[in-house]
Amino acid sequence: MVEDLNQNLFNEAQRYIAGGVNSPVRAFKAVGGSPLFINRAGGSKIYSESGKEFIDYCLSFGALILGHSHPQVVNELKKAVDKGTSFGLPTKQETELARIIIKAVPSIERIRFTNSGTEAVMGAIRLARAYTQKNKIIKFKGAYHGHADYLLDGAGMPQDFTKHTLVAPYNDIKKVEELIKQYKKDIAAIIVEPMAGNMGVVLPKKGFLEALNKLSDKHNIILIFDEVITGFRLAFGGAQGLFKVKPDLTCLGKIIGGGLPVGAFGGRYEIMRLLAPEGNVYQAGTFSGNSLTINAGLATLKKLSKDNPYLKLEKRTQQLCEKIKHTAEKHGIGMKINFAGSMFSIFITDEYIIGYDSAKTQNTILFNKFYHKLLKEGIYFSPSGFEANFISVAHTDNDIEKTLNGIDKAFKKLKGE
Repeated sequence: MVEDLNQNLFNEAQRYIAGGVNSPVRAFKAVGGSPLFINRAGGSKIYSESGKEFIDYCLSFGALILGHSHPQVVNELKKAVDKGTSFGLPTKQETELARIIIKAVPSIERIRFTNSGTEAVMGAIRLARAYTQKNKIIKFKGAYHGHADYLLDGAGMPQDFTKHTLVAPYNDIKKVEELIKQYKKDIAAIIVEPMAGNMGVVLPKKGFLEALNKLSDKHNIILIFDEVITGFRLAFGGAQGLFKVKPDLTCLGKIIGGGLPVGAFGGRYEIMRLLAPEGNVYQAGTFSGNSLTINAGLATLKKLSKDNPYLKLEKRTQQLCEKIKHTAEKHGIGMKINFAGSMFSIFITDEYIIGYDSAKTQNTILFNKFYHKLLKEGIYFSPSGFEANFISVAHTDNDIEKTLNGIDKAFKKLKGE
């Protein structure tokens, strides 16, 4: 059986890899059961070691907007491999990718590439603290900005590391104002996802981002947009282009690497010039700007710029989400679905409260059952009710139809239990 093969592979992995995975959400603890082990992928599909095909709506957690193994990306990667994988020296392709990003993203005048979103956020926060000569940061409850000690709360994280991190509810500008009033002389930065994607898809309330921008300007606070997920996903210029709000610094990742490990942070030149070697704020990485990532990113952004698929992706996402909602209503399933651009998330619950506190009301048991019924129908969503799902250029009308049929069957079985 497929489940037995996955379990056997997972058991073997746990003998050698901590927890059996190299990133916690992959272990399926949030949804139960053993994780899928993937053999290959192409277009909108992934294929498990057992050979089963799944329509993929996780897409490496949003990185693969063109789908898996896009021919142009693969071709550029093959050419890059022939020339070498890493040089530890600059390449002209790095400058080309930087030029494309700076032209597209309104807030970025200079950029620095890293190897992950975590590194990008660490660099941006260090830079903000150096520029303002202040220590504290404000983040929002439920947001994930990487695994730096001062951005998480848990084992192995000394209190001294988190004492400068202040937390406010997402979309609650009054709480932000209170924190600024209390600590106004020592707040270096506010970091926010302009549209939340790590507590499910949650849109900013009207005026929320604008208010953050005004408060930051007034109190000499650096506003950091974490667009690791939304950058080049919601629009070619990211969420800030859609919402018409210009932060001081922006963090990017995922899509700009074309499916390879990547991160980047950038912003106003007067801030970015503090980075070594121009300034004295140190940040470095052996594989930052490596040839493979840069070439995959170039191929991806050039394709997106040429084709401009965002309106089509948005319409397809809206079509899918509205029909999922209609199907849930038909079966009497309590559900809320949030979507924007090509991102969406499903909450199965009796009552839905926007934001992280929805965890108090979401029926996790129902979602987990629903999730595994979808797997049996060959549909792969992100393995947590609080992760976003994504649509790619590679998803077809036939994929959407099969997905809706599978969801109809899953809801029917769920209601029958």
